[in-house]
Amino acid sequence: MENLDVILIIKMIVIGLVQGLTEPIPVSSSGHVMIASEILGLGEQGFTFAILTNTASLLAILYIYRQDIARLAVNSIRYIKTKDSAYKSDFRFVCYIIIGTIPAGLLGVLLSDFIAESVSMTTIAFMLFVTGIALWLIRNKQGSKNESTMTGKDAFLVGLGQAVALTPGISRSGATIISAIAVGLNQETALRFSFMLYIPVSLGGVVLGFTDFLDEPDKAALAIPYTAAFVATLFMTYFALRWFMGIMKSGKLVYFTYYCFLVGILLLVFF
Repeated sequence: MENLDVILIIKMIVIGLVQGLTEPIPVSSSGHVMIASEILGLGEQGFTFAILTNTASLLAILYIYRQDIARLAVNSIRYIKTKDSAYKSDFRFVCYIIIGTIPAGLLGVLLSDFIAESVSMTTIAFMLFVTGIALWLIRNKQGSKNESTMTGKDAFLVGLGQAVALTPGISRSGATIISAIAVGLNQETALRFSFMLYIPVSLGGVVLGFTDFLDEPDKAALAIPYTAAFVATLFMTYFALRWFMGIMKSGKLVYFTYYCFLVGILLLVFF
């Protein structure tokens, strides 16, 4: 029994590492978790596990962007109090985050049952092909807009991209970064805005799913494996996002096109 528990813990750590690695990059973390679970013979991971690992990823992303978040919050409050133009850009960016969050927030509430549905490996493969094609189409696009020059319309269109990513198998970071670059944001702003949009949506998912987490019948028995997965996800998300930031700076997003096509083909052949 002890050997089986150790094996389960190791498998959960692997799943956590997969979640953490794929959450920040444009390849669908949920799809990769399903693939890894299938390979490891764990079956479909429950909603509780998804909430747990998404919370771990959220904490890592909050830590990385802690200075940006603090600056935006403080300067927005200062602008509201003083109307000083020095703080207006940060205040506007916060407004854009709110605007961009609305589409996914509304659809997340309305389509929660659909979003929770599992998908087939064929569907994941198809969605990877879609992501790969979209990444290929924007591979050479060099946007010029930044936080100061983007518009509310840009924010809403990127928010629609995030809403599309509620479809099982579509990468959230991929959809938002592709949408952001498509509307003309530069690479740095596209990346920052993408993950700023992730924060409220992820927080909303944690809050909405907290009751389900408390009602999970096996959470006591799975406490150690789940904790191991949480820690693995937390650290891997941190390092994966740092790595992805370097990829974005070097303009090498096209590499993920090849990866999406390769994994999509492998899924169709072997699953």
